[in-house]
Amino acid sequence: MNTPELSVIIPVYNEEEGLATLFSRLYPALDQLNISYEIIFINDGSRDRSPAILREQFQARPDVTRVILFNGNFGQHMAIMAGFEQSKGKRVVTLDADLQNPPEEIGKLLAKMDEGYDYIGSIRNQRQDSRWRHVASKAMNSLRERITRIKMTDQGCMLRAYDRNIIDAINSCKEVNTFIPALAYTFAKNPAEVVVEHEERAEGESKYSLYSLIRLNFDLMTGFSLVPLQLFSFFGIIISILSAFFVVFLVIRRLIIGPEAEGVFTLFAITFLLMGIILFGIGLLGEYVGRVYQQVRHRPRYLVEAILEKTE
Repeated sequence: MNTPELSVIIPVYNEEEGLATLFSRLYPALDQLNISYEIIFINDGSRDRSPAILREQFQARPDVTRVILFNGNFGQHMAIMAGFEQSKGKRVVTLDADLQNPPEEIGKLLAKMDEGYDYIGSIRNQRQDSRWRHVASKAMNSLRERITRIKMTDQGCMLRAYDRNIIDAINSCKEVNTFIPALAYTFAKNPAEVVVEHEERAEGESKYSLYSLIRLNFDLMTGFSLVPLQLFSFFGIIISILSAFFVVFLVIRRLIIGPEAEGVFTLFAITFLLMGIILFGIGLLGEYVGRVYQQVRHRPRYLVEAILEKTE
């Protein structure tokens, strides 16, 4: 098989209701680009008919379609990593299967790459998500940028384009937990962003809950920065200094006024506040230690049940 100009990576998880619509829009959109391409679908342990539908699609278009079937659910980013490792294209585009990012926008990203950029992120125009997701995403983006110094206007949009050099660099990494858009940003020499359209979800519901979004941002911040630990070290120093002054104040007050019972509840409140800060700091430290623990076990990041592809 000749090297295609473009590889499109699409993770799939319980998307049986919308796959037919995806197929009907994706292939014509790519045909209009007038370049050679391949499409790699990764089934991330779907519990519906998604695997069967993907098999049928492979049989219908084996010339440009490849399917990776996971033996379980390993998450969106591991599915994309598997797609990266199997991709052959000179450029790679990631796309969600829910059609919130129209496949017709792929050409816009490739056109931007033609200007000399090696990594193209996307910014959703007039997001069709619920208000709480919009507000939460904006808050997380702001916090993440301050901590990691990675500038991505819209980190939640997976419609992105990567040059082959960046894909090769990502494939050389063996991290168990990572956030692919941020990892690519660290390797890119000349990144850029474009505004893309955003549509309402075609079928089904979002797979990301509020907890999932918080979990994802924890992975992002602890995976790309030591700032959270450094902040707690700084807070620890400040609290220690303030505590020392407070102890001196209590000693002087006792010498001047004598024993007194007043203020005991204030001391309890301060104690519980400090205990809360300490426990949160221990939990944050545990995030880093946990990442190290997962890494040193050297367990596979995902298990592939089968790969459907056209034989030479």
